[in-house]
Amino acid sequence: MESASLGKKQVLIVDDEPSILKLLNFILSKNYSIHPMESGYKAHLWLEDGNFPDIVILDLHMPHFDGTSFLKSIKISGFYREIPVIILSAAEDLDKIVVNLPFKVEAYFPKPFNPEVLKDTIARVLESSQNMINK
Repeated sequence: MESASLGKKQVLIVDDEPSILKLLNFILSKNYSIHPMESGYKAHLWLEDGNFPDIVILDLHMPHFDGTSFLKSIKISGFYREIPVIILSAAEDLDKIVVNLPFKVEAYFPKPFNPEVLKDTIARVLESSQNMINK
């Protein structure tokens, strides 16, 4: 099973809603290697184990170690700061929240979201980040 994911881009999904983790795994696992984490804390431990995702899909409101804290921790890191982040959140006033974040994110979507638009955005962001690396 692990060899089937070789060569696939790594997508770290951080969301405390099991239904969202399952849905994203279902719609993305054909094209990407999916790493679902139900908290920012578990995602941070996964990174500390030496894992390096190509993109992060992040919920903002989670217990213990929320999305904003996780975003801050990776963006101030010299090692992880270039990883693109897409926010997927049910937060009210999401536009205002994203504008006021101290760190840039590549895109954001309110829940519920259109899976096809999310898939297209992920592909575009990954292509764009690959082009930046190749320059």
